[in-house]
Amino acid sequence: MDKIGGNVMQLMQQGGWVMWVLLLFSVLALAVIFERWWVLHKAAINVNEFLAKIRKALIVNRSIRDAVKICEQYQGPVASVMKAGLLKYGQPKEDVEKTIENAALYELGRLERRLVILATTANVAPLLGFFGTVTGMMKSFDALAAAGLSNPGLVAIGIKEALTTTAAGLFVAIPVQIFYNFFMSKVNKFVRDIETSANMLLETFGEMDRSGVSPERAGTSPAATTGTPS
Repeated sequence: MDKIGGNVMQLMQQGGWVMWVLLLFSVLALAVIFERWWVLHKAAINVNEFLAKIRKALIVNRSIRDAVKICEQYQGPVASVMKAGLLKYGQPKEDVEKTIENAALYELGRLERRLVILATTANVAPLLGFFGTVTGMMKSFDALAAAGLSNPGLVAIGIKEALTTTAAGLFVAIPVQIFYNFFMSKVNKFVRDIETSANMLLETFGEMDRSGVSPERAGTSPAATTGTPS
């Protein structure tokens, strides 16, 4: 371990100040990777099972309240968007769709939070590496101009810095880009699930309206929703 740590410090010194900037980006990216993985993992649900429960609550039980309770039992953007739509039942279809759209945009923002750090790191890290390459080669030429060919070791120092920063930039950027693509694929899946759930909810509302029987709403009793005296 001491040898590995010594080698890392040696590379940091050989690469110059660019290596410390790359280290800062890599630490930030690593923190975001762990945080986003945990958030997206907790937000994942079995959408088919969830939608089946919602339809049962609405079609069989005739209860908006039961459907809302099911949404509250699940975590994640799909359940949150569905709950927002359920609470708007009885409003004009345009209002329900607008509420679902606003809730979906809010949840999408939460899903994509901090992913810009990964995208920036993946784009900037190679550029920093190439910048270090330029500064390293400049040092090599300065040394060559000052000492001539009599001391090739001075030239090698600049070349070493150039190669080190280039390798470090790619070393940081490649895995960060992979994780960014992975997380974006997860976000896109959530978007598809939200669209599917929203369409199912609107279709179910249509079935309920055509049936002519008003379901039990959240916060009301069955007697109040059906007009039966209590």
